[in-house]
Amino acid sequence: MVDIARPDLPVARRRRQLVIGGAALLGLAVIAIAVSRLQPAAPVVERASVWIDTVKRGPLVREVRGTGTLVPEDLRWIPAAAEGRVDRIRLHPGARVEPDTVILDLSNPDLDQQVRDATLAVRTAEATLSNRRADLDSSLLATEAAVAQIESDAREARLDADADQQLRERGLTSAITSRTKKARADNLEHRLKLERERLELQRRSLASQLAIQEADVARQRAALDQATRRRDALQVRAGVAGVLQQVAVELGARVGPGANLARVVDPARLKAELRIPETQAKDVQLGQRAAIDTRNGVVSGRVARIDPAATGGTVAVDVVLDGELPRGARPDLTIDGTIELERLGDVVFVGRPGLGEEGGTIQLFRLDTTGHARRVPVTLGRMSANAVEIRAGLNPGDQVILSDMSQWDGVERVRVK
Repeated sequence: MVDIARPDLPVARRRRQLVIGGAALLGLAVIAIAVSRLQPAAPVVERASVWIDTVKRGPLVREVRGTGTLVPEDLRWIPAAAEGRVDRIRLHPGARVEPDTVILDLSNPDLDQQVRDATLAVRTAEATLSNRRADLDSSLLATEAAVAQIESDAREARLDADADQQLRERGLTSAITSRTKKARADNLEHRLKLERERLELQRRSLASQLAIQEADVARQRAALDQATRRRDALQVRAGVAGVLQQVAVELGARVGPGANLARVVDPARLKAELRIPETQAKDVQLGQRAAIDTRNGVVSGRVARIDPAATGGTVAVDVVLDGELPRGARPDLTIDGTIELERLGDVVFVGRPGLGEEGGTIQLFRLDTTGHARRVPVTLGRMSANAVEIRAGLNPGDQVILSDMSQWDGVERVRVK
């Protein structure tokens, strides 16, 4: 067998090798480009560890919440009327009291002495008044007796003058004698008139002459009454019906006038004092409805007062309760309160995320059908205690992660497993 020489075989083989090599290089380049464009694997988030909520559309009740305590509407502090030492505490907090119920006893020997001194001063003033009245009565009687005597003398003198005048007309007596008797009768009648005027003046001035002594008696009696009241006030009484909530002093303590000794409240009339975060309190208004949870029941009420100043990042809001108090409700009981701000008819809303302010824009992770959640900007609207209005960025039916995702700030998407 004879081999036939083929001069074109090496060229074809080299051509085929070049094509295969070029195709291999092109494939490697394509693979390199594809690998360079691959995104890093999304971090995995456990579904049970995050709060996922669905965006809804419909009515939304805007509410704010706060914690607080029940406080009495009618509260009375009982002050000390005088200085004293606490000798006895008769009742302790929780006791039911009436207006005349004695809560504790004070002692003050100085007040006892003041009452004794005031009693003696009253007796002295009354004795002085009695003596002055007796002197004036005696003087008045003497004047009345003098008037009576002059009246009798004037009557006799007038009778004698009239009789002498008749004799004078008959010529049985002299003219001088008749004129003398008439003059005496006229003089006595004039004196009688003056004495009667003096008697009337003396009677009218009787009250004014006694006024000084009577005023002194009244002043001494007022001092005695004041001292007696201060001494009696050493028995500290409730003054109102209710429940003794606090005794602010200890046995043996010395207290001054005006010091608060005890506090009495009416347990049937309580109100809720809520502390609302200052960022949410701007929409709270008087008259808004509220629900107070005492943990033994819920009672309705309305906003009655809003503190004009914020303290510690919260605003105090008083809620007057309308319904019957649940069992176990008492002053200083810790409560939760919800205030209804307004009712929105048809809005897009979702559960309230941990971050974000009303009208602001935040980043939320929205879930897709592949099990991944991608970061999207969301514009928030009006807020409620547990929900927020969505103005842009989400649609009804979308599912979003509302938990704090700050640990994934550097990624655009996560895989929810």
